[in-house]
Amino acid sequence: MADKFLKKIIAQNQEDLRVISALCSEAKIKQSEIKFLKENKIFLLSLERENREKSNSKDKINSILKFEFIETSKSKNIDQNSEDNVLELLAVESYKKENNNEIVLLFSNNGIINLFCEVIECTLEDVKVTND
Repeated sequence: MADKFLKKIIAQNQEDLRVISALCSEAKIKQSEIKFLKENKIFLLSLERENREKSNSKDKINSILKFEFIETSKSKNIDQNSEDNVLELLAVESYKKENNNEIVLLFSNNGIINLFCEVIECTLEDVKVTND
C-alpha cells in the first residue's frame, strides 16, 4: 500500500520551487499537454517523471504541474505548430522583479516558457505510477 502512495507538493516561494524542479528534472512532456487557461490564470503541464523519491527505482510517475495566478505566458524556441513534439523539462526557476515573479521553465534544445505572476502558487500532484 505504501508503494502506491501518490503525493501532492505545494510551492509558494523560490525554495519550494527548487524541490519541484529537482523532482521534475528530465521529465517528458507532450507539447499538446501544455495548457494556459488565460481566463482562469492557470498554467498546466502533464508530465511523465522518474520516481526520484526511491533510489534505484525504474518507476515512472504521471504528474500534473499546475501554476496559479499567471498573468501572462511567453515561449521561446518551442514550435507552437508541432503538437506531437515531446519536450524534456530540465529545471524550474523563479526570479523576483519588483512586485512580480517570473517563473522560467527550461527545456532541452533551448526551449523556454516564461510565466509572469504576482505570487508563486505551484502544485505538483501525482496522478499514476507506471512501471517500465
